[in-house]
Amino acid sequence: MLRIAVPNKGRLVEDARTLFADAGLEVRSRDERALTASLGGEFEAIFVRAQDIPEFVADGAADAGITGHDICVESGRALGELLDLGFGACRLVVAATEDSGFSSVGDLANAGEPPRVATVFPGITSRFFEERGIQVQVVPVSGACEIAPHLGIADVIVDITSTGSTLRVNGLREVHTVLTSSARLVSALQLPKEKEEALEELVTALGSVLRARGQRYLMANVPREMLEGVKGILPGLRAPTVIDLLNGGSMVAVHAVVPSDTIYRTIARLKSLGGEGILVTRIERLMP
Repeated sequence: MLRIAVPNKGRLVEDARTLFADAGLEVRSRDERALTASLGGEFEAIFVRAQDIPEFVADGAADAGITGHDICVESGRALGELLDLGFGACRLVVAATEDSGFSSVGDLANAGEPPRVATVFPGITSRFFEERGIQVQVVPVSGACEIAPHLGIADVIVDITSTGSTLRVNGLREVHTVLTSSARLVSALQLPKEKEEALEELVTALGSVLRARGQRYLMANVPREMLEGVKGILPGLRAPTVIDLLNGGSMVAVHAVVPSDTIYRTIARLKSLGGEGILVTRIERLMP
């Protein structure tokens, strides 16, 4: 049984559950408050805090887990990052008040006294400034970093942001991006062979769902003489699939995988080449 640590609350929960369900591994538990659940077959989910998942995985309490890249880096534990899951995107930034006089990280080096930096990520913050030879006083906090400069607890903060709106509402502006983050599937570096095989199956299942997102399967009948033009419109994974139609005469069927955000333009270009009978469908999974 492969045990997978999944966040029990927070910004990654719903996206993680949806991804598992789309991969055919729907979370099935006896109760909403249950600490474990079946994912079907040889996979079991355990629900813990996202911040604790690197420790659970590195120490062998779980074989794999889903948590943020920022949390993995902060933990300092040796983990294998197997997949970027594409959700929970955010940035860890240095931010200061508008009247602080700090407009770059270099300004902190010339502040006289070592500036105080409030953060939920003391490990990353300390390493970031040490690597640049900037002396700071790291002030660990458990949350609500934005208020720290206004209370005189710190001169600047290092905190997570997605759009920057929360920083702006609290009179702060970004000075520097420390790292970018998103949800990752992580694992221990050493697993028994049978668990490695199960983990490969999990990576394949989740990866096929991630590849399919933002893609559509398009089918159309086009004039055979226009195939060179069609190839420029429908590159597909390597090239469009071309199939002769029964009694189709001068028409052939082309099939291809295309980006969903340009599908309207693709259809218009196919019609300009004489395309007809165009059908677009969603893709549940896509293997390379």
